[in-house]
Amino acid sequence: MKEDISTIPLMDAMKAGDECPFCYLERKAEQHAISFILGSAYMEDYIREKTDEAGFCRHHFKMMYDYGNRLGSALILSTHMKKLNQKLAQELKDFVPGKSNIMKRMKRTDPKVSPAKTALGAWVSEQEQSCYVCNHFRDIYHRYLDTFFALYRKNQEFRSLLTQSKGFCLPHFGDLVECAEDKLSDAQKKEFYPAVFALMQEHMDRVQEEVSWFVEKNDHRNKDKDWGNSADSVQRAMQKCTGGYPADPIFKIKP
Repeated sequence: MKEDISTIPLMDAMKAGDECPFCYLERKAEQHAISFILGSAYMEDYIREKTDEAGFCRHHFKMMYDYGNRLGSALILSTHMKKLNQKLAQELKDFVPGKSNIMKRMKRTDPKVSPAKTALGAWVSEQEQSCYVCNHFRDIYHRYLDTFFALYRKNQEFRSLLTQSKGFCLPHFGDLVECAEDKLSDAQKKEFYPAVFALMQEHMDRVQEEVSWFVEKNDHRNKDKDWGNSADSVQRAMQKCTGGYPADPIFKIKP
């Protein structure tokens, strides 16, 4: 299977030696989206229509703030909040409280566990989940997953890169397992699952050992011993558990 514009990003990610190639792709995608909208794209009507509608999650609002283009962020926020406030006004107008009873009043309060009890609560929850940058990666992530299995089925170089890789973070690993159920034949699953499971176990154990040595190395009795690969193990362990790059420097506009 010859490399093309659809396979090159994933092949590059597999060659990067990262703890998770999909985290590598996600970081590139979100940085591209931030620099795109806060470059000159926020002046384009069709982009502003999308950002006005989708808004941004807490994480990507922080990235926008840190990026450094405050005027661009202000212009995006000015029209997004106008649209948001129009929707909020309608939700408040339509709000109808539910019927109460003593049992409900005695229940332990935990609004994030139970489903929304009101249309207003459901609407607020939708706003929390809606994000232009998250949507951007979500749209291409599906294609990366499809490409992963297309390459796995047809490209021997890709299979070699996979077996030599450091595996995946736990969330992206879970997505791979779920997708494999549809993308691979029964015969292919018999080969894929044992290989990838062994890869995950090996590298989850490796990072756990490295972060454990980080702890031991901070004991004064080990001060003269070699750090090995443990110096940056804390951030890599965090990535393995939940994805992302906790030690990344702030992504800023280039001066």
